[in-house]
Amino acid sequence: MIFFLTKIIFSSFLIAFASWLSIKKPVLAGFIIALPIVSMISIFFSYFEKKDFEKTMLFAKSIFVGVPLTLTFFIPFLFAKNLGLNFLLTYSLGIIFLIAGYFLHKIIMNTI
Repeated sequence: MIFFLTKIIFSSFLIAFASWLSIKKPVLAGFIIALPIVSMISIFFSYFEKKDFEKTMLFAKSIFVGVPLTLTFFIPFLFAKNLGLNFLLTYSLGIIFLIAGYFLHKIIMNTI
């Protein structure tokens, strides 16, 4: 239970820090969030807890396949200004793209 709480506190701090930093230095905050820090921490904690290297490898493969697919969320943001989209529409389209990416991820992972 203490290990679980430690993970929550550490992860919460990382998210809160990036959110705070995004107000002062949005470019730096974006770069930090783009780093695979969360993936690295999650892979480490996953292996540390279960000591199952096979599942850890599958987890890492899933992340590798998932990262480019999750970037589809940002596609509407790239074109929002040119298309005159407001925030809610842009964000909603990003979620729809992300859902499509999830199903594509599932298909790819079932073939690996």
